[in-house]
Amino acid sequence: MVYKRYDSFKVNSCVWIKQGIYYWGILIILGATNLNNNMSQRRKFLKQGAAAVMSLPLLSFDSQKDWSIESLKTNTPKDEAYWKMVRKQFPLKDGQTYFNNGTMGPTPGYVLDKMFDHMMHWNVEAATVDYKNGSGPELLTGYFPYEELRTKLGKIINCDFKEISLTQNATFGMNYVGMGLNLKEGDELLNTNQEHGGGFGAWRLLAQRKGCVYKMATMPEPTNDPQEIVDAIFKEVTPKTKVIAIPHIISGFGTVMPVKEICTEAKIRGIFTVLDGAQCVGQIPVDVKDIGCDAYYSSLHKWLLAPAGSGLLYINKDVVGDIWTTIASYNWDNEDDHGFRLMQNGTGNAGLMTGYDAAVDFFNIIGHDVWLGRVKELGKYLRDGLKEMKHVTFYSSTNEAMAAGITTYGVEGMSGPELQKYMWEKERLQPRSVGSKMLRHSVHIYNSKEEIDKALRLVAELG
Repeated sequence: MVYKRYDSFKVNSCVWIKQGIYYWGILIILGATNLNNNMSQRRKFLKQGAAAVMSLPLLSFDSQKDWSIESLKTNTPKDEAYWKMVRKQFPLKDGQTYFNNGTMGPTPGYVLDKMFDHMMHWNVEAATVDYKNGSGPELLTGYFPYEELRTKLGKIINCDFKEISLTQNATFGMNYVGMGLNLKEGDELLNTNQEHGGGFGAWRLLAQRKGCVYKMATMPEPTNDPQEIVDAIFKEVTPKTKVIAIPHIISGFGTVMPVKEICTEAKIRGIFTVLDGAQCVGQIPVDVKDIGCDAYYSSLHKWLLAPAGSGLLYINKDVVGDIWTTIASYNWDNEDDHGFRLMQNGTGNAGLMTGYDAAVDFFNIIGHDVWLGRVKELGKYLRDGLKEMKHVTFYSSTNEAMAAGITTYGVEGMSGPELQKYMWEKERLQPRSVGSKMLRHSVHIYNSKEEIDKALRLVAELG
């Protein structure tokens, strides 16, 4: 749906931000010069000052900018000029570089614009809504099947839309699967020792709640041979193993796991497979039918750059009938659309759903292969540069078949937090430290080779 733009409510964000900073600056300065006043006077002053600032227009990003994605619909080769055009689609601050997409992806301006328009429109037009006769999904989420959006997602990961549930994030997906399985005391549940909390929580809970046996396969570090991973997984498998729940990409290291080989062997042994794809959709190709997993979940606020709260869960149609509904509403027993059955969970943020849909459109405009190819290209560019430096230790895979947009490494003589601080203070580069000795460096389509060169130069200077 195209919404009427409420431009009278939109003022240039730069003006608002400057006004806010100006007034808060006055508060801080005046507050500092009145330290001798008694506490009640200072509280009164700050309260009145805060009220004055809050009377200003609400802060916003630059909503008067044209965030159209028409310019991205070019068929010309995707050279550096094209990627500079892509960079302009993000309201990231100039002079700062974001290298932490593995935690949270920045949302494109096009997506934010769609969300803001939706929220403003349906707040202004609230009285015109008859939610039973057509416009309910514009106000209430959690009760509707969103078939169009699920169909778009199905094309990205290669499945029928009825096999997809829209969730809030990967952790929700894991729990919907884990809590829905018919598990009993003594059943063995297998994770790895490199899981994100959103990848192990449900299985550890079930071990305590139902008396299942929780096990972890120890992954080699670093991992450059896929067979080593397969061997490590099946070393822990016994006739009692009922679930293998592993990451498709290891969150801390960025290692792309040989999930197809693992799922193929697990199927032969009658073991249910669940893949944590939180770091995958939007970073690497994901074809759930080719992989052969029983279930797959992802957080699209990472590499697909959707707003926070955009997740998906896939469960193969051949096994989904055995999964109990975790959060029950009207369609808790819908046998025709199991994906809808598992996702009908009450009212949420309708503006978010509009942003979710817009993020998928943004991905499709740039193109699946072009988008993923750029992530891979930049990741390899960073790794190739780091490989030339003897004082750098790789903790992620240097096998390019097992790597994409995440590279985790350390620098001799510096801790991970020190290296993160060093990059920020020197060049305003923001990767993320992991543990005490590692730096996780994520690259995405809004990054440039020039930004990566800055990071490489800083690391080289430490040698």
